[in-house]
Amino acid sequence: MRLIAVVLVLLLPAAAAASPGVEQQIKSLEAAVNDAYQANDLPKYFSYYADDFRGLFPDGVSSKSDYVKSWTAFIKSGGRIEKFTYTDLVVQVSPSGDAAVASYHAVARTKNPGKPAEDDKYDETDVWFHRPGGWKLVEVHYSEAGKAS
Repeated sequence: MRLIAVVLVLLLPAAAAASPGVEQQIKSLEAAVNDAYQANDLPKYFSYYADDFRGLFPDGVSSKSDYVKSWTAFIKSGGRIEKFTYTDLVVQVSPSGDAAVASYHAVARTKNPGKPAEDDKYDETDVWFHRPGGWKLVEVHYSEAGKAS
């Protein structure tokens, strides 16, 4: 029993020290995926997504394949993201350091074909898992921001 207590005392600081490194990795990944989104670089953008991804979007639930199909069709039709910004990024890392949740407020200036660009405000939550090959987005939830956002 004493040995277990000693091992825990020795391991807990190491786990806590790993968290800031993971937090910074996730912040960098958020910047990269959002830069690819703003650039309408679909191959790069979707490279951050896990094959078993699930999206909870204002128009419904989406798999990765459905999201790739619908977003590619939007871009091919002349739609695009003109600008994407986000604020109030908060990253929470799991105790084991292999999962993280990032949440933030976002503004996307979206150009729909035949219409002027509009700024849409969203609250977004991204769930990242560390898997063989690196970090991947496994779930994204975004919804229109409330008046307080």
